Amino acid sequence: MLPLSVCFLFGQAVGAFLWVILPGYRRLARENLTIAFGREMSAREIRKLTFRHFTTLGANAVSAIKIPALSHEEIDRVAGIENLELIRKAIAEGRPVVLAINHIGNWELYAQLVFRVPEARFGTVYQALHNELVDELVNRDRRRLGVLTFDRKKGYQRALALLREPGILGILVDQHAGNSGVWMPFFGRLCSTSPLASTLTLRTGAAVVPVAIYTAGFARWRVVLSEEIPWDASQPERLTLDINKALERQIRTSPADWFWVHNRWKTPLPNFLITQAKRGMYLPSDEPSPAPFRMVVRSPNWLGDAVMSVPTVRSFKLGRPDAHVAVLSPEKLAGFWRRVPGVDEVVSIESGESVFSVASKIRGRFEVAVVLPNSLRSALEVWLAGIRRRVGFPGHSRKWLLNQIIPKPKENRQVPLHDVDVYWAIARRCGAEELPQTPPVWKRNRGECVIGVCPGAEYGPAKRWPAYKYQMMMKAVNERIDCQWVVLGTAADAAVAREIVSGVPNATDLTGKTTLSELMDLLAALAGLVTNDTGTMHLADFLGTPLVAVFGSTEPQLTGPRGPRSVVIRQKVECSPCFLRECPIDFRCMEDIPMEEVVRAVAAFK
Repeated sequence: MLPLSVCFLFGQAVGAFLWVILPGYRRLARENLTIAFGREMSAREIRKLTFRHFTTLGANAVSAIKIPALSHEEIDRVAGIENLELIRKAIAEGRPVVLAINHIGNWELYAQLVFRVPEARFGTVYQALHNELVDELVNRDRRRLGVLTFDRKKGYQRALALLREPGILGILVDQHAGNSGVWMPFFGRLCSTSPLASTLTLRTGAAVVPVAIYTAGFARWRVVLSEEIPWDASQPERLTLDINKALERQIRTSPADWFWVHNRWKTPLPNFLITQAKRGMYLPSDEPSPAPFRMVVRSPNWLGDAVMSVPTVRSFKLGRPDAHVAVLSPEKLAGFWRRVPGVDEVVSIESGESVFSVASKIRGRFEVAVVLPNSLRSALEVWLAGIRRRVGFPGHSRKWLLNQIIPKPKENRQVPLHDVDVYWAIARRCGAEELPQTPPVWKRNRGECVIGVCPGAEYGPAKRWPAYKYQMMMKAVNERIDCQWVVLGTAADAAVAREIVSGVPNATDLTGKTTLSELMDLLAALAGLVTNDTGTMHLADFLGTPLVAVFGSTEPQLTGPRGPRSVVIRQKVECSPCFLRECPIDFRCMEDIPMEEVVRAVAAFK
């Protein structure tokens, strides 16, 4: 019963009120506007546009309730229509028309096109609303005007029949299409786009006419039909992309009018890695590269664990053509991550840095955070940063900090699951296709034979083959081949290194004298490495360097090297693996390592 002008004014007030009480939708609209116009508008301009959008949306939504009660003459006074001859021309030529419609302005006015083109019947494909009563109300009003409605869940045969009359069919083209869509750029960023308009067009030879309804003033609108989009039957995806481009132009005409509170660039759950998307992607070479989809991966804190997580980190880079992968890493591991193929950025965590400081470094920069460590702190870092999607295992009382929980893979008692595969379970649950392999970078100098020795292990002495055993091995190898030795490790290993070097004249002590990056270069040039179960072992394995790994208190099936040039030597005893830091008895697992087997394997480096 209210006049249309009162409905429009009341709707503006409702929109302003919703802007105040719905901070989640306010943020969504602002983020979407930033995606579309962030390179053209300042943050202040986007905030103002966000508020104007809410008031415009409220005005159009309340007015839409009034529109069906207006007569044709009243509709003519408040809504002008432009370029209607585009439809009439196609119908006169015996061609059906697909109207590419959208959520711009007062979209309920689309139903009023029926009485404007009496030469053909008009219908629309729709998705049923969750509220059955509201859904029935809306569709009853549309049918009363003569609009045929086709529920997309019931198939498209009736819609195809209408087009073949020939008729006019309105199809929404601006919604996120989920797993049924084709991934292609929209405002320069990949999103899932429905191919329905293109599919029905190609099956019926229809003319594709974009149409939009702009708010032209106080309770006034313009219905504008744009020029027909040309298409080639051999390039159906190109037509879908061109419809997206037409929609961009329409939105730019009146940015406040579009439905920005719809999550058009939604991050799919759970598979945000989209290389295996049902309908694939369309990225023509003549189009600019899409804007990056930014992911941050929280690195494990130990070198060995970090190396074992590399295939998982690389899978995030390979899982999307628009991926930008950053690694949030302890400073001591930053040099390693900068050398990993596929890592675009490293964000360092300084020693002793607070969780709040770490969160500030990544706040507002990423769509997804993947937390590889099981610690509460690592999950808290990304939660405090406000990153929308937070992925990881649920352990250590941190489940409430994550919103994409990955169940820990089940252990097989006969064949333990390697840590590489444990990390990989995260990527697989996010849509990764297969475990990627990192190409080895081993580049041995074929001149002098230099063999590395790594006698340390940060975890504790139970993982360390005794210093005198290393010395015995090196002396035995010297009797078989001509080589030089370098002892590697941190400054904490200096005492052990001095003990070893004191009895081997052709050995050089480099413990504590190399950066992580320098260590990687050195490992890549060695003839081979003899090592305990330690981070350097994993680093050499990652680089492709031949190695002999001595295991005692730990289990190689869980944390051992997996490279084709890696050899594991162990003496299986009844108490191994115990995973203790210190041996409480006689250290038999390491004392009983067969020396001849080690010497033979190391001599083969020559």
